[in-house]
Amino acid sequence: MLAQRSRNTAPEMALRRTLHALGFRYRVNLPLPGMRRRRSDLTFVRWRTVVFVQGLLACLSAAHARAGEQRGVVAGEVRGQRSTGHHTDTRLVRMGWVPLRIWEHEVIDAAVGKVVRALGEQGHPRALRILGAAAPTSV
Repeated sequence: MLAQRSRNTAPEMALRRTLHALGFRYRVNLPLPGMRRRRSDLTFVRWRTVVFVQGLLACLSAAHARAGEQRGVVAGEVRGQRSTGHHTDTRLVRMGWVPLRIWEHEVIDAAVGKVVRALGEQGHPRALRILGAAAPTSV
């Protein structure tokens, strides 16, 4: 588990590059409010939106895992990751923040769309402009 990178992973960097190219500015690896030991991958502070790019520990192949005990460790890590994420999301929502979970296997366009929609709901002017341009015009 020590070999797992916690930040600047390939999916995270792809999401950051695309959002930056669209003109969005964000903070990286910022401690969460009220939870100093937890950090978000992207934080839009003014818009009270945090983005977590989740890795898939469950995708570790059996060839890389030792028999029996290691599979149990991986399963425990996945359960722990889910419960920690749920706890973090619940606390953030109670404090008025919008948490987003993007999975590393998601298509980048879908992930960017999810972030832009969430920021649009928060009133971000650039997101509203992008969403307005993308909306089909009815005749």
